[in-house]
Amino acid sequence: MIPRPAPPRSIAADARGATIVEFAIVLPVMLMFIMGLSDIAYQAYVRAILEGAVQKAARDAAIEDFKEDTDDIDERVMTMVRRIAKNATKISARTNYASFSEIDNLPPERFTDSNRNGVYDPKECFDDVNGNLAWDANPTTEGQGGADDVTVYQMTIRYPRLFPLPNMTGWSYTQTATSRTYLKNQPYATQRGRGSVAICPK
Repeated sequence: MIPRPAPPRSIAADARGATIVEFAIVLPVMLMFIMGLSDIAYQAYVRAILEGAVQKAARDAAIEDFKEDTDDIDERVMTMVRRIAKNATKISARTNYASFSEIDNLPPERFTDSNRNGVYDPKECFDDVNGNLAWDANPTTEGQGGADDVTVYQMTIRYPRLFPLPNMTGWSYTQTATSRTYLKNQPYATQRGRGSVAICPK
């Protein structure tokens, strides 16, 4: 007798190739997960490098020999950052105070309240503390400062992401990292006085 052929298998019961289909479904999610974790780790690594570079730069700037070379010191920070975050750009800022207690606690510059409304108005006389010839509610002084001053050094960088995640998530193509440090300049000379000049705008 000729054996009868086996009945055809139902498509619903046919599991051949199911693994490939399942893998094709899972692969995009798995790749997104891996790239997301890698991007977070990369961001943490860049921040750690930036923190270390800024701390060293602040120490270098606080000694007498480097007090005028702040641009060069900023570039040293960026040299270290760009080893792992190429094409990074920077925005740096330095403000100085007579003591740590002045940070975030500077009183507004005094002014003559001619109309007694409790608010500074244009053309009222004021004591210019930071030398910028304008009245300031927060009269900080820009720059590294002098001997024994406290300097607040802040560096903000922008750099490209490790993977092209914005195409898939709508995130920004660049990331931002900021590091700030507070350091007292060495007492290599007598601390400069911080007097004020009375100004009466016309």
